[in-house]
Amino acid sequence: MPTQPVLTAAPATVTPDTAAPATAASVHSERVLTGDRPTGPLHLGHYFGTLHNRVRLQNQGTDLFLVIPDYQVLTDRDVAEHLVEHVEGLVLDYLGAGVDPARATVFTHSAVPALNQLLLPFLSLVSVAELGRNPTVKDEIAHSRQSAVSGLMYTYPAHQAADILFCKATLVPVGKDQEPHLELTRTIARRFNERYGPVFPEPRTLLSQAPLLLGTDGTKMSKSRANSIALKATSDETARLIRGAKTDQDRRISYDPAARPEVSNLVLLTALCQGRDPHEVAESIGDGGASALKAAATEAVNTHFAPLRARRAQYAQDMDYVRELLRAGNERANEVAEQTLAQVRAAMGMFR
Repeated sequence: MPTQPVLTAAPATVTPDTAAPATAASVHSERVLTGDRPTGPLHLGHYFGTLHNRVRLQNQGTDLFLVIPDYQVLTDRDVAEHLVEHVEGLVLDYLGAGVDPARATVFTHSAVPALNQLLLPFLSLVSVAELGRNPTVKDEIAHSRQSAVSGLMYTYPAHQAADILFCKATLVPVGKDQEPHLELTRTIARRFNERYGPVFPEPRTLLSQAPLLLGTDGTKMSKSRANSIALKATSDETARLIRGAKTDQDRRISYDPAARPEVSNLVLLTALCQGRDPHEVAESIGDGGASALKAAATEAVNTHFAPLRARRAQYAQDMDYVRELLRAGNERANEVAEQTLAQVRAAMGMFR
């Protein structure tokens, strides 16, 4: 069995919402729920946006739950392809980044029946209009890979609420675009408590200050747009992808995200990997042009992620360990979910 590695990446900064601040001194008493849909390998945007922050929170002593929502793969596509491969790949990405299975609970959505049973009472607490006007649902519908939008798409926010509330998470790290989901989760928790009695906390949002990384085509980095650099990418793959990244014709390198988004994105990526200010990075490249910028970005990414990739490869040599880790996480998540569901049934006066 591989030895759990020590995280070597620098921590990110996380800012809680102003309504419910959390400090480094108090965060150890919190329970955090976050996760990623198993639709492909995690990429650099995931890492700088959320992944290394999860490890930071874990190392500060939070009770970290990482859900791999395999059911939700069907939200915007007709079939769940390569699901087992993607689930195990996510676990490897987590381990490579420094997630410690002794301090974090990693589990799959479909393996926790009691969690999914919460969807029924939760749907009774929200209207169809509230679900339909959720901006994330609208965006998912616009980019859906389904032949027709399924009913699951509209239940997506309530299903996410079940993911969060089953373990009574108090903090949920999200990007700005996910805030509406958290607001609906708080609404569901509040309405349940008002109708049936106090069972759920109203979770707070942790917003990352990490800036958005663009993909190699200049649009949002995304697994589905084939414009990302996977955490597991080799050095050669990384070099090839960065060589193909979109830039502009101005030879002088500067950091100006508004006027020069593609160039600034590579500057920012280099700066994040090196722990430097992006303006300083741009100044150091100067008149070197796009080729010098891409060379600097390639070296920075490969140097920064070499330890993560090595740890990931080490774990990949023992997939029995990875599957046992997931089995143990599913077991703990089931215990927590069963306790919560029992409380929900009691509060609602249901036969047990």
